Amino acid sequence: MSTTGHAEAPHSGAVAAVSSNAAYSFTKPNRESIRLLAGLGVEGDVHAGVTVKHRSRVAQDPTQPNLRQVHLIHRELFEEVAAAGFSVAPGQLGENVTTEGMDLHALPTGTLLRIGEQAVVEVTGLRNPCPQINAFQDGLLKQVVGRDEEGRVVRKAGIMGVVHRGGTIRPGDTITATLPPLPHVPLERV
Repeated sequence: MSTTGHAEAPHSGAVAAVSSNAAYSFTKPNRESIRLLAGLGVEGDVHAGVTVKHRSRVAQDPTQPNLRQVHLIHRELFEEVAAAGFSVAPGQLGENVTTEGMDLHALPTGTLLRIGEQAVVEVTGLRNPCPQINAFQDGLLKQVVGRDEEGRVVRKAGIMGVVHRGGTIRPGDTITATLPPLPHVPLERV
């Protein structure tokens, strides 16, 4: 067990799909590759930038730092929601990187993810799923947000990060996690 109370996450995985969209849209089309830009996010993606780009956050304070430059979701979530009757494919929940083989939610804040040959993304926190998920598929929000036995909110719709080092990433690229020094800080919504 880690200091977060989770079993240790596998420290490596792979990229299953990459997605981006230059326009505000809930889903993002899959691409052959995406290019990460240090300090900005995904080149050409509507959410790239030094300051917040999500509409609700811009409305609150447009000068906030953008801690949500890259959105990652584990492909295994799609299998989980499929068991409840939902069909979700990579990019459809707005993520930039769909991963496989890595428990993203068990990673602590500050984990560095080396993706492909060059790119490095620092994990900043959890995606806070919004009601748009129900507009995509009615009832899906309850599948990706719930409560644990102690009544705490559990968010399963992926993690967010900032780009430390840029690079091009593609499906099939490896992902290697380097955990920050102890004590580990569990992921919170960002």
